[in-house]
Amino acid sequence: MIRIPRRRPHALILFAAAGLLLAACSATDTTAGTGRDSAAVPDPGTGHLHGLGVDPADGAVYAAGHHGVFRLDGGTATRVADRYQDTMGFTVTGPSTFLASGHPAPADHDARPPHLGLIRSTDAGRTWQTLSAEGEADFHSLVQAGDVLYGFDSQSGRVWASTDDGRSWDKRARIAALDLASHPDSTARVWAATGTGLERSTDGGRSFRPVSSVPRLIAVEEPEPGSLVALTADGSVLTGRGGGSWTQMGRLPEGGQTTVLTAVSTQRLLAADSADAVYESADGGRTWMLRHRPATGQEHL
Repeated sequence: MIRIPRRRPHALILFAAAGLLLAACSATDTTAGTGRDSAAVPDPGTGHLHGLGVDPADGAVYAAGHHGVFRLDGGTATRVADRYQDTMGFTVTGPSTFLASGHPAPADHDARPPHLGLIRSTDAGRTWQTLSAEGEADFHSLVQAGDVLYGFDSQSGRVWASTDDGRSWDKRARIAALDLASHPDSTARVWAATGTGLERSTDGGRSFRPVSSVPRLIAVEEPEPGSLVALTADGSVLTGRGGGSWTQMGRLPEGGQTTVLTAVSTQRLLAADSADAVYESADGGRTWMLRHRPATGQEHL
């Protein structure tokens, strides 16, 4: 890995969730998503990235993009199980356990609804099961905070909340959010990065109020109660307590817009930029190591 001086990102997303939906968790794989329309087409790479996470089962870093879920190792991004589903709202919730949303693989467009709803994998992305909202919800952000799961549904522009592991949902506030954050120790408090600032809910996402004097944030994380890590569009990494004063810790390398931020802890951060390069910081965003850079011509596919 290449050691580079600072900079940083997080999940660039849009909108909120939509309501009271039920779907049984199938015991079989419900998101085929393997293969492309033509074997003659060159591999498209990751596509634009929407999520990053670390699997506590083995410490592996995963990236979710328009062309599947990828395991990052030694600078190489390996597509898991040859799946090409457009993976959005990606989050790791436990050992080998991932939640996501998005759209079917190109080969499945005619056979599947356009929105995957909430899907879950318990084998590190090899197979997926539909939990709820297939055909209706397109979650661009998912946040597990203790026994509450929050999501943004881009179709309704609302926050959704679930207390039964995503099998049913309560539709809550409508907000023009790009990202959500919450912590298991304070699940009623939800933060929303809006691209113009930061908003806070103290009633579980039912209502939000702007936080004053906040930079233009595109992503926010709460790795410790009340301790926020945030990202601006130009790659600046900020920290703050309770949404108050902010300190710039560093920046992602190479300039350009940033898109994704995941705080594994207050010190360990993962980020991706608009060219879909993935970086990791072990010192709270002061310095960054390059984890993966897409091949020339594969960016933004």
